[in-house]
Amino acid sequence: MTHPVRSPILKDVKALVCGIANEYSIAYGCAKAFHELGANLAITYASEKAKGYVEPLARQLEAPIFLPLDASNPGDFEAVFARIEKEWGGLDVLVHSIAWAPKDDLQGGLLNCSAEGFAQAMDISCHSFIRMARMAAPLMKDGGSMFTMSYHGANKVVPNYNVMGPVKAALEASARYLAYELGPKGIRVHPVSPGPLKTRAASGLKDFDQLLTEAAERAPLGELVDIMDVGFTCAFLATPYARRLSGETIYVDGGVHIMA
Repeated sequence: MTHPVRSPILKDVKALVCGIANEYSIAYGCAKAFHELGANLAITYASEKAKGYVEPLARQLEAPIFLPLDASNPGDFEAVFARIEKEWGGLDVLVHSIAWAPKDDLQGGLLNCSAEGFAQAMDISCHSFIRMARMAAPLMKDGGSMFTMSYHGANKVVPNYNVMGPVKAALEASARYLAYELGPKGIRVHPVSPGPLKTRAASGLKDFDQLLTEAAERAPLGELVDIMDVGFTCAFLATPYARRLSGETIYVDGGVHIMA
């Protein structure tokens, strides 16, 4: 689904979007929304296997910067931000949509999560955002916006979300502290909390289809959200219309989180 652009309010904005795996990714919805509103895009892919899925999307979105970024490989971070600085000279928007945990630790319940699996999940899903923020901030010379993707399981127990609940809680807290530290530079930071979506990452959760069904039934708006709902929310938050908003967890879930 495309949306006509009446006013390219993000014209000349430079946005880095990390975490696209395929056309169903939340990160792709973000990239597409930014593109529709006039932004220039830098897009990353996590592996050579993922490149085959992501490269056609990057071409479609006319992204002049397309590079690998594996959150477990520190050198990739430096390469991406060095390229952005060389080619663009600055950055306005960072979208972090990266999360991973070892399958056994994700599906085995929190009591059975290994120390190694917990550390890996925390490093890739949470601390990678801090590392990216550290590199992006000096490029946001005139201020900017940073977004990371959370989920309701950060604040309430969602059965089968397991280790990712504590990890996303740490991610939301990290975003708040980054909002505090980066606020004086005019940089706004938001954790965005979409409702359940059929993405590749979500497929690793046990009984995920049941979670989708329940969310649709409980949502006051009566339906699930899609990746473009998330994308246009981030795009709005990056505009001057949201210039006094920072540090808030923004729910894009049709109202599911307000229900008992």
